[in-house]
Amino acid sequence: MDRIIQLALSGIANGAIFALVALGFVLIYKSSDVINFAQGELLLIGAYLTYAMVEQFGLWWPAGVVVAVALAAVVGVLIEQLVLRPLIGEPAISVIMVTIGLSSLLRAIVGAIWGVTPRPAPQFLPTDTVTILGANVGVDRIWAFGLAIALFALLTLFFRFSREGIAMRAVADDQQAALSMGISVKKVWAVAWAIAAITAAVGGILLMSIFGGVSGTIGRVGLLVFPVVILGGLDSIPGAIIGGLIIGLLQSFAGGLLPPEWGLGEVAPFIILLFILLVRPYGLFGQRIIERV
Repeated sequence: MDRIIQLALSGIANGAIFALVALGFVLIYKSSDVINFAQGELLLIGAYLTYAMVEQFGLWWPAGVVVAVALAAVVGVLIEQLVLRPLIGEPAISVIMVTIGLSSLLRAIVGAIWGVTPRPAPQFLPTDTVTILGANVGVDRIWAFGLAIALFALLTLFFRFSREGIAMRAVADDQQAALSMGISVKKVWAVAWAIAAITAAVGGILLMSIFGGVSGTIGRVGLLVFPVVILGGLDSIPGAIIGGLIIGLLQSFAGGLLPPEWGLGEVAPFIILLFILLVRPYGLFGQRIIERV
């Protein structure tokens, strides 16, 4: 029973990070109909920028984190303006191929600057363990879960009460109506990419602290965003949160309870991905779109 509780708490903490990254993915899709295959590389950029600010430039770690997150937001805006904005009106497959190429480009840039050798990272989160219901759980997982929930709360307030957040909700609901009301859709797209980069950067920083180092492994975690958003729904923010928790729990239980040689901890989310695509392709909370031809 202790093992089950330990895996459940670890899965919930991991799921909160997955949901955080998936939130940025959903925001981009809702505002601009772009499926961003470079979301994992935004994780990587956030982690390496933090490493550079703290370890290479010697900033106090809270200041280094703030600077790294701000730079990640700038990268997100530049990607939207220089790479994706010229593709407005192009076929969806063209935009998808560009984001796949962008993924490779960002990974190559990170490799050219910092190399491919894993580097030890500063520990921002406590490394102690606590006992919850008889199970030993890392304090870093609890902190990661709490910080992810806090960021969710801030973003919820932003969407509900800020001028830019309300504009993003309007554009996500109906772009043409938003344009007729004088809302700048291009500005909303830039804000969406900035927020996506920020959530990915925070996720990368949390993973860097949990892993105890920074490497390309962090970018591969971004692959788990796709089962999360397909499960929850490409256009559903609550679905991203619930999907992240489900995938986190599934990965934790599959990796911890089944024989390690099966390797189902990494494969199980993609098995669910295939199942959902076959049974409910618009996800648990996604909007079902019916087009008449």
